Amino acid sequence: MADELICGVDIGSSKIATIVGVKSEASPDLKIIGFNTTPSRGVRKGLIVDIGEVTASVEESVEKAERMSGHKLTSAYVSVGGPHISSLNSHGIVAVSNPQGEINEDDVERVIEAARAISLSNTREIIDVSPRDFMVDGQAGIKNAVGMTGVRLEVDTHIITASLTNLKNIDRVFDDLGLANRGFVFAGAASANAVLTNTEKELGAVLVDIGGGKIDIAIYVDGALSYSSSIPIGARHITNDIAVGLRVSLDSAEKIKLHLSRYLKEAETLKKKTPEINFHDLNLPEEVTEVSLKSLVDGIIAPRLEEIFKLVFEEIEKSAFGQQVPSGLIIAGGGALTAGMIETGKKVVGLPIRLGIPDKVSGLVDEVIDPQYATTVGLLLYGAEDVAVGEGGFKNFNRIWKDFSIGGSVGKLKNFFKQFIP
Repeated sequence: MADELICGVDIGSSKIATIVGVKSEASPDLKIIGFNTTPSRGVRKGLIVDIGEVTASVEESVEKAERMSGHKLTSAYVSVGGPHISSLNSHGIVAVSNPQGEINEDDVERVIEAARAISLSNTREIIDVSPRDFMVDGQAGIKNAVGMTGVRLEVDTHIITASLTNLKNIDRVFDDLGLANRGFVFAGAASANAVLTNTEKELGAVLVDIGGGKIDIAIYVDGALSYSSSIPIGARHITNDIAVGLRVSLDSAEKIKLHLSRYLKEAETLKKKTPEINFHDLNLPEEVTEVSLKSLVDGIIAPRLEEIFKLVFEEIEKSAFGQQVPSGLIIAGGGALTAGMIETGKKVVGLPIRLGIPDKVSGLVDEVIDPQYATTVGLLLYGAEDVAVGEGGFKNFNRIWKDFSIGGSVGKLKNFFKQFIP
């Protein structure tokens, strides 16, 4: 197998991040060779509100990542998230086609397709169908049914749907830049790929990705994605509260928030805290130099964090998997490093909580080993897995037809038929 170039574009409310990696036979690790992050424009709560500004931001990010990697990018996986995301679990049943009863990949494809046949509004599109559990002649708990013997094959799947309008807008951005869209990936699932361990997925865990304008939630039970949702509130709301509480601009509030996170991290290392926190080095135009640490953390930030965790807790309760997530919450995204995040979360949710830091890649990792790039790294890992699966030829079938239903270009049709040319 030749080295495979994989690219991911994370279109968020605060930043556009582009990552380029190489998958080779020589190394089992996915190697990052290019990365860029650019301030996002034209995106609000995960939805495109100005296509021109988004196109310009994505173009800037992709060009800089191309220069760093030394490769021209022709295709990419793209993240989607926000309140337009919804999910449901569906069941499919088929008869095994082989007279001897041996289940093959075609049977697995057919049963997943049967589970996918759900009634859906014409304003929504399926972006992912994940098998949770297979059953062969009533025997449950099977993770891979291929090669087993039986008469009836069943599957429980998790289906994620998104707003068709937003997906078409993203496709339009990619078309304008001459990039082929290799697939939409739910941001919460991408982050989970990057920061969750296999043990956490098996035991049951909740991935909470706190972005600038939204929070994506992915719940794993028995090793499979079982619930996905998004909340239209994010780290930017904390910045707004600081701006109002200290009577400063939003830019100054963002600087204060980031400085506070760094200060508390250093104070924890040195085991030394002061009652007042000094902002003199930030050179704020409002001339705010010293603020009481207690009033800033406990009075302004903590109430908003409590509200965020109450909403997350409601989603966990709504999922009906609340008793099946002993691994607790893994917090990723740009808002994960907010002061008091872990302490407040433990108090409100009553489950174990840890920071999610991506660590399953090699190469240029200095910039991306950070909770805010969990989704970005997750896109790369998803792409590597997709490439490995796609080498089987027909396994790519679902994604190809999904692309067609979104209104894929003639180029996608050509790529489909190229698979069958030796």
